[in-house]
Amino acid sequence: MSDVTAEEIPLVVNPRAGAGKASKRLPRLLRSLRAAGTNPIVHHTRHPGHATELVRRLLSDGAAGVAVVGGDGTVNEAVNGFFDEAGEPVSPGAWLGPLPCGTGGDFRKTAGIPESPEAMAERLVGSEPKPIDVGWITFVDHDGDDAHRAFLNVASFGIGGLVDRLVNESPKWMGGRTAFFVGSLRALTQYRNRLVRFQVDGQDPREARVINVAIANGQYFGGGMHIAPEAALDDGLFDVVSLERQGIAEQLTLTKPLYDGTLLRQSGVEFTRGTTIHAEPLEGLPVELDVDGEAPGRLPATFELRSGVLRLR
Repeated sequence: MSDVTAEEIPLVVNPRAGAGKASKRLPRLLRSLRAAGTNPIVHHTRHPGHATELVRRLLSDGAAGVAVVGGDGTVNEAVNGFFDEAGEPVSPGAWLGPLPCGTGGDFRKTAGIPESPEAMAERLVGSEPKPIDVGWITFVDHDGDDAHRAFLNVASFGIGGLVDRLVNESPKWMGGRTAFFVGSLRALTQYRNRLVRFQVDGQDPREARVINVAIANGQYFGGGMHIAPEAALDDGLFDVVSLERQGIAEQLTLTKPLYDGTLLRQSGVEFTRGTTIHAEPLEGLPVELDVDGEAPGRLPATFELRSGVLRLR
């Protein structure tokens, strides 16, 4: 008999992610994790925000890390569970193991996570956790109160928050890329560029009438849009990409570059890097936020990079 004890892996599962895709794939994923020599312990989420509560409790109880089955929104909730209400790490050095099964799948692309449950399990079990960066945003929520939260992939302000709301209202059977593409087209017919002021580190503040400004830790958002082709999860910097073309006709010409990785070479697209970004509206109109595919509030907001505070497994 072997003396080796199977590694116990807490598995936070959002069964509703991807129109139930996560629930359907779970048995196959569990078999793969057990075949790889681990003992997965399932914790289902029951309501919005529950993944944050579960992860925070598991880490407080001594778990070395947590694997997460769900979409980008569930992973975002889980990342927030690595920090307490004051924004301090619950368990420094803990690892996060995303097992994506959601609508958008944007973080998966940057992290290079495979799609099949067998390959996901093999990678999770066989990999050594590596430090990555996390974004921290302070902002105004929909009730007008000060709020804060972590983000792992991309936060943005401008049209992104409107797109999130439209996508979340759309039927999940459309699939991530289609839902975000249709939501983006619908948003363009409703949205008018917002005048904002934003400052990156010690650079001079910029005032611009923007479609959207992305504060990117990862490369993709919006169901496959390649918003920040040069971003890296562990380089200690945000990639800041500002889309500033005016008029729907001109904005639509950015569609192809948004998907094929050539966005930064286009006119009307501004790019810089930094660790702290502050942004505020200038016209009294609300400028909504998109944070890892959710729309939690609006400007003014400050985005801060926390380097190497999370380990990705």
